[in-house]
Amino acid sequence: MLSFIPFLVLVVLISCCVAVFGNATLDGASQVTLLVATAVSVLVGHFSKRLVWENLEREVTAKIASCTPAIIILLLIGAIGGTWMVSGIVPTMIYYGMQILRPEIFLVSSSLLCALVSLMIGSSWTTVATLGVALMGIGKAHGFDDGWIAGSIITGAYFGDKLSPLSDTTVLASSVSGTPLFTHIRYMMFTTVPTFCISLTVFLIAGLTMNVSGQGNVAEFMDGLRHTFVISPWLLVVPVLTGIMIARRWPSMVVLFLAILLAAVVGLVVQADLVHTIADQEGGGLVASYKGMMQVCYGATDIETGVPMLNELVHTSGMAGMMPTIWLIICAQTFGGALTATGQLEDLMRILLRWVRGTTSLVASTVGSALFCNIAMADQYLSIMLTSSMFRDTYHQRGYESRLLSRSCEDGATVTSVLIPWNTCGLTQSTVLGVATLTYLPYCFFNFLSPLTSIVVAAIGWKIRK
Repeated sequence: MLSFIPFLVLVVLISCCVAVFGNATLDGASQVTLLVATAVSVLVGHFSKRLVWENLEREVTAKIASCTPAIIILLLIGAIGGTWMVSGIVPTMIYYGMQILRPEIFLVSSSLLCALVSLMIGSSWTTVATLGVALMGIGKAHGFDDGWIAGSIITGAYFGDKLSPLSDTTVLASSVSGTPLFTHIRYMMFTTVPTFCISLTVFLIAGLTMNVSGQGNVAEFMDGLRHTFVISPWLLVVPVLTGIMIARRWPSMVVLFLAILLAAVVGLVVQADLVHTIADQEGGGLVASYKGMMQVCYGATDIETGVPMLNELVHTSGMAGMMPTIWLIICAQTFGGALTATGQLEDLMRILLRWVRGTTSLVASTVGSALFCNIAMADQYLSIMLTSSMFRDTYHQRGYESRLLSRSCEDGATVTSVLIPWNTCGLTQSTVLGVATLTYLPYCFFNFLSPLTSIVVAAIGWKIRK
């Protein structure tokens, strides 16, 4: 029972952090909480099992070292988010996507649009906080209920986030389970795509049968994009080339680096004036181009479009914006190393595995543990890392592929975090959209069906090999 003490301390402190810091919990409070829980774990281990300090250092070092590829990828993701935005690639996709929003197909269109943007930028939070806010206004003008609008936005945003190679949770789930990034993404499609199709069908039927009227005013949004960026379908060549590289199974680091390079070149050629404005250097020239693109890669960029909501959408954070996530990963891995060195993780696993008999129960236990961690610790990152750490050896010993573990963690942790009112995701999205978590929960079909789909696919045995 002593092994539960560090988890209990972590749950209590995380709950206090969420209550006090709210949306800013990930800025540092969660990281400090993890270090405090690590200290408690070490203290308990010292008095109960005579912990050897050298073993602790070795385990912590090994845990952090295993996440080095994820940290590098996260930095590349920060750079690609900036370059793809400033080069006009993402704005072009948004511009053309908004032209399909008609009242009859608004729900399914908004979900598809959010999925597309989230897939390209790899962030459900950014998609919801920017494009989602605009879609809430358009949906209200059409006469839809808040729950339906928020549900379609969140469904699309988390679908794109889950399958995007730029998503920090996707990178994290694949890395901590020891699964190549694109192998993880391809395997997730067997549960994610069918669930998303079911959700889209529900939104399409609802939109066609609801008695709504009104016209959403998207002209201001589109004008802002057109006057700020050069919008051209030719810019979509970069994501097409990126997709080809992914399909050919190139290493993720190589794909991301080349995608950054391609977008940077396109940005310097097509959006030269915008890059010079970011550099804040008069006269333009080579120096301004170099300075502006470097700032786009490593730092925050604020672009004035004349539309406040659009300003938030095109804002990027670069590599610097990934530092809180990297900091959290290091602290979480430190906590995981302490649990491993003290044997507390093994004690907890022994209790959980009493109910595991076959593939279905193993996947159900993994999904359930991830969901429980989301509820108890109020953070999707912690849920992914702790669940993966607890079950990784079990999957290996029983001969299952690591991609089954990474998919089960995402199905249980990433998409359900937004459904929990006190979770950082649920708290953030409800605040941003102005809709209570329990109000939009019944309409987030993709989010609450994904864990069930994962268990059903495991029971069928589809694409599950030893």
